[in-house]
This record gives sequence, structure tokens and C-alpha cells, in this order.
Amino acid sequence: MQNILIVCTGAPYGSESLFNALRLALALKEQEQCPVELRLFLLSDAVTAALNGQQPAEGYNLRQMLEILAAQRVPMRLCKTCADSRGLSGLPLIEGIEIGTMPLLARWSVEADKVFTF
Repeated sequence: MQNILIVCTGAPYGSESLFNALRLALALKEQEQCPVELRLFLLSDAVTAALNGQQPAEGYNLRQMLEILAAQRVPMRLCKTCADSRGLSGLPLIEGIEIGTMPLLARWSVEADKVFTF
């Protein structure tokens, strides 16, 4: 089993960076040839995607994609510093997403067989 970490920095709905990261995460969980242990860490503007209650009018739905990954028990964390600087600390997050720290990201990085950044 491979241990894969996906680090996301792209703003939700500002570009397709975060959307593509989540597409890859979902595809990795769906493929059966090589089971993976997947982790997701949101940094910079990507942390805003974890806010609960977002309802985009059209196009892709990042909230729904994150909820699917949460239901699949993929560990997902937000950078505490990034969340604090954007005023997100204390706001309701999508269930299954928690605040994380840079030391946690460092540990996840050295434990990973592969790290993808978006």
C-alpha cells in the first residue's frame, strides 16, 4: 500500500487547482489496482474550501467532493496559521476536516511515499 499526501494551496473557485487536486484524490480512492493511504492538507487560500455551508451556483462543487473524501475516512487538515490569518478559526468546517499544524504536515510529508502539490 502506498502512502500519498496531497497538499493544496489553490483558492476554491478561483482556479481549477483545488478542483484538480480533489479529482485526483477521488480517483486514487476509487482505483483498486494499488490501494492507497491518502491524506489531504489544505494551505493558503485552499483552507476556505473547508467552510461548511458553501453552495456554488453552478459548476463543480468542492464541498461535495470534500464530503465524499471525509466519508471515505481520508484524513484532512487545514493549516492553523492559514485559517487564523483568514479569520476561519472557530467557524464551522465540513465534518471530517480539522485544523492541523506545520509539524503535522512535516510528519505526513516524511511518512509519505509520494507528495503531490496543487
